Amino acid sequence: MPSFSSLIFTALVATTFVSAHGNVQVVTGDAGGNGTALGIQGGVVPGTGRNKVTEVDTTVFRKTDIATDGLGKTKGGGKNKAADLAAAMQLSGDTLPQVSASGGSISGTFHIVTTDGAGPVSAMIDPTATGNFASGVQANIMTDVPGNKGNIKANGVVPRMMSLLTKRAANVNMDFPIQIAVPAGTTCSGTVAGQSNVCFMKIANSNKAGPFGGVVAFQMADASAGNTTAAGAVKAAVLPRRFSA
Repeated sequence: MPSFSSLIFTALVATTFVSAHGNVQVVTGDAGGNGTALGIQGGVVPGTGRNKVTEVDTTVFRKTDIATDGLGKTKGGGKNKAADLAAAMQLSGDTLPQVSASGGSISGTFHIVTTDGAGPVSAMIDPTATGNFASGVQANIMTDVPGNKGNIKANGVVPRMMSLLTKRAANVNMDFPIQIAVPAGTTCSGTVAGQSNVCFMKIANSNKAGPFGGVVAFQMADASAGNTTAAGAVKAAVLPRRFSA
């Protein structure tokens, strides 16, 4: 783990930081189905190593405000697009997370790549599945990712004070559970990658070095009669990596 800088926080504010990351690896709906975030590349991305190879599929958003439009971008794939859902489904399967109309939720794994990619996180739902989160609905975090203003130590311990920061983020490579309540009455209207009745959920921390997280798709289970599945979708041999914390 890199040593902490001896400079105080106020002196570091003007310094250019190296990006650090946390992403959404695997999600499931309380009524079934599973998925992964747009831009995730799966097991081809190593859990440990230099930042430039472990961070390639983590989504970075433009602003720390969760209610900001856009699907973010990754170093490895560039700007995320709604159509990238097809690639995500090749990793996770052809049934998107299904959420109950009442008391429904999304559960999953948030992978902390480096020390600035931690919690807490926020979540916003876009019922149109276009990336229009500014007009979305905020979702309640039931089980959060540990962290202090998006930071965590390399050993997974949450720092009590943020008076000192490192210039370069250290590798963490830990998974933490996350659960997010979907408000009752949510209706999904998006049509993406051969899927209908799709919502997008943006999950992100508020670290100014990012913010980092991901966008996942889901459908409401009560609309299952009209939910369509991408024709010919095949699970890829390379699945999202899952590391124990």
